[in-house]
Amino acid sequence: MDLLDTSWVFYAAVIGVALIGADAFYLTIHHSTDHRRRINRRLARLDGVTGREQASIQLKRERGLDASGVHVMSLAWLNTLVVQSGLTWGVRKIMMAAALGAACCAVVALPYHRLVEAPLAALFGGVVAPILALMFLRRRRRKKFTDQLAEAIDMIVRSLRAGHPVPSAIRMVARSMPDPLGSEFGLLEDEVTFGLDLETAMRNLYARVGQDDLPLFVTSVAIQTQAGGNLTEILENLSGVIRQRVKMRRKIRALSAEGRFSAIVLTAIPVIVFLGINWLSPSYFGKHWHDPWMMRGLAGCAIWAVIGNLVMLKMINFKN
Repeated sequence: MDLLDTSWVFYAAVIGVALIGADAFYLTIHHSTDHRRRINRRLARLDGVTGREQASIQLKRERGLDASGVHVMSLAWLNTLVVQSGLTWGVRKIMMAAALGAACCAVVALPYHRLVEAPLAALFGGVVAPILALMFLRRRRRKKFTDQLAEAIDMIVRSLRAGHPVPSAIRMVARSMPDPLGSEFGLLEDEVTFGLDLETAMRNLYARVGQDDLPLFVTSVAIQTQAGGNLTEILENLSGVIRQRVKMRRKIRALSAEGRFSAIVLTAIPVIVFLGINWLSPSYFGKHWHDPWMMRGLAGCAIWAVIGNLVMLKMINFKN
């Protein structure tokens, strides 16, 4: 029996994708239930472990950090991406998911193409797709953190005006705010409680999140700690600045919506037309499917589409 002519590989790939989808659905439901029960993940962890130190260590390890907050992988950029994405699978599960994605893509590509396409499909499923997914999760998490930061600073200002020190104000934020900001400030509180100085702990906070407005907050607290000053007034002004920056970003996103929609449409139309023709008339491309120039033509179209999207991204990017 020829391996390439059997259909069991296709069904094995379908089963693998179904298992991944079921696992993602379970994690989504479990996270929603946990969120209803506790305001953030750190407070939920405090119920299931003995002591704050153990809860802090578990939260760091499931984010790709060791007990002292140092990256566990040798690739610093990949470890930073995993940490800032907020994914709580752990490094081993992420590696296993990437390997499973690579295997599924290779198995799907193997029966229908030559053997040279299978490694390319495995590279996409095991490297490119996971990195793009982590970048998407990091961008979404940063956006949530940005929406919460001004409110958290206002809470710290009110606590300082009531006479509480900075660590107590941070503790109030950690217990009152939802994720991602609540758990991150909780880890900040734990690091200060267990002996780390406030400035270093806040810089660790920035390394775990990577949000653009956070260095303003870190620098303000660091300067006040070293040189003194009215921290309440500084943070109150900083809260106003962050709100204005958020408003400006949303205005820029609204102005660039037309360009982003044009890029999506111009990229999707050739793919939709190609799939539609292939579905309505399979023989239209079928007789040329194994021609080497067919693959070269599709690769060229994909490259030009990527170049066009990069040009349009440059046109709507207001940062440069």
